[in-house]
Amino acid sequence: MILTSRRCSMLMTDCYAVFGDPIQHSRSPWIHRQFAAATGQDIDYQPIHAPAHRFVELLQDFHEGGGQGANITLPLKEIAALQCDSLSAAAHRAGAANTLLRRGASWHGDNTDGSGWMADLARLDCSPAGRRVLILGAGGAARGILGPLLESRPARVHIANRNPERALELALRFRTLGVVESGPWLPPADEFDLIVHASAAAHAGTPVQFPPLRVASGAVAYDLSYGAAARPFLDYAASLGVQARHDGLGMLVEQAADAFALWRGIRPETGSVLAQLRAQVGA
Repeated sequence: MILTSRRCSMLMTDCYAVFGDPIQHSRSPWIHRQFAAATGQDIDYQPIHAPAHRFVELLQDFHEGGGQGANITLPLKEIAALQCDSLSAAAHRAGAANTLLRRGASWHGDNTDGSGWMADLARLDCSPAGRRVLILGAGGAARGILGPLLESRPARVHIANRNPERALELALRFRTLGVVESGPWLPPADEFDLIVHASAAAHAGTPVQFPPLRVASGAVAYDLSYGAAARPFLDYAASLGVQARHDGLGMLVEQAADAFALWRGIRPETGSVLAQLRAQVGA
C-alpha cells in the first residue's frame, strides 16, 4: 500500500517511511521489514508518494504525525538536505540526504548511498582504487557516491552530464578530495575501467541514448538503479563487451542497512536479504 496520508498508522510503534516519485517500484519497505524481523525491532515502514512540489508539506506532516525517520529517493535527496537542521559530514559534503532521523522537533540528515555502494563493491571484489572511473549523471545519486569514491584513491574520475554546468558544479564541490574532471554527456575518448550510470533518465520509462564509450579490458559497469531502470545501461554495457555488469540492488540493501543502524542502533546482516531480493526480481 502506498500512503497518501502522512500520519503514523500504529501509535505504539515507531514509524518510518520512504518518500519518492515514483515510489511504487520501491523495495525499501520489504527490506526494512526483513531487517526489523531479523533484529527484533518493532517498527512500521510505509512508502509515501511525494511529488517534488509536495514533498516539504508531506515530510512536515509525517514529522508532526510522529514519524521517527525516513528514506529519501528520486528526485528528492537535495531538497531533503535543505529540510534538516543538522547534517552528517557525508550529507553536507554531498548536498543531498537519503536518510533522515528525527531529533526532537527537527530532522538530522545523513547520506548512506556512498557507504552502501562501497560495501557492495567490496562484496563484488571491485575496489575503485587505481581505476579510471566514468560517472554518467550528476544528480543526487552521483553526489552520494563521490566522496567515498574519491577517498578510495581512483586513478581519475570524470563526470559526464547532459547539463555540463551541473557536472562542473559537482566536480568543484568535491575538488578538495581529489581531482575530478567534468564535461558534457559525451565523455573524452579515453578508456575507462569502471563506468557508473548515476542518471535517473531510465526511471521515466523512455529510451535512453548512451554516449559512445571506450572501455578497458576487464572493465566493470555498474548502474546505481536496479530492475527495469538498470536494464538499458547494462544492455548497452554488454554491447560494448563489458563482462562484469552489476545493478544497484546490492547497494540498495547495504545503504538500507546503514540507515537502519542509524535509526535503531544495530546494523542487520545483509546477505540473506539480498539473496531473497535477487530471487524476487529475477536478477
